[in-house]
Amino acid sequence: MLHFFKNRQTRGTGPAWTLGHLETEVMETLWDKGSGRVQEVVAALGRPLAYTTVMTTLDRLFKKGLLTRTKQDRAYLYSVCLSRQDWERRRASDLVGGFLSATGPSRELLLSCFLEAVGEHDAVLLDELEREIRRRRRELSRRSSP
Repeated sequence: MLHFFKNRQTRGTGPAWTLGHLETEVMETLWDKGSGRVQEVVAALGRPLAYTTVMTTLDRLFKKGLLTRTKQDRAYLYSVCLSRQDWERRRASDLVGGFLSATGPSRELLLSCFLEAVGEHDAVLLDELEREIRRRRRELSRRSSP
């Protein structure tokens, strides 16, 4: 689920919420470890990859704004900027926002597919969704009332 669209960035200048396969693996590694140098990430990935390949991937993730880096001796120490949950939330928000801002059948398609998937997998969640929709409607009507 982490890499849904390939190389798509959010609304212009923000970090890329979608990742390639190796970028996803590197982020998963750093989310588990918290931080690491290139050599540590290479070792943690557990498969034969060139040091320079992982270094380039870390640099790309840094440039996308998903990692920070600090110089320690002669190497960079890379750390995540967002938790996995925050990153997934922002990515999902961007994806849904893109569908909802579209005109025509895209909005209805998104909602229809979402409700169908929830209904097939979790009837209790569908009930919770219905309650949440009612709550949000009440909240919106209170805001719009003088």
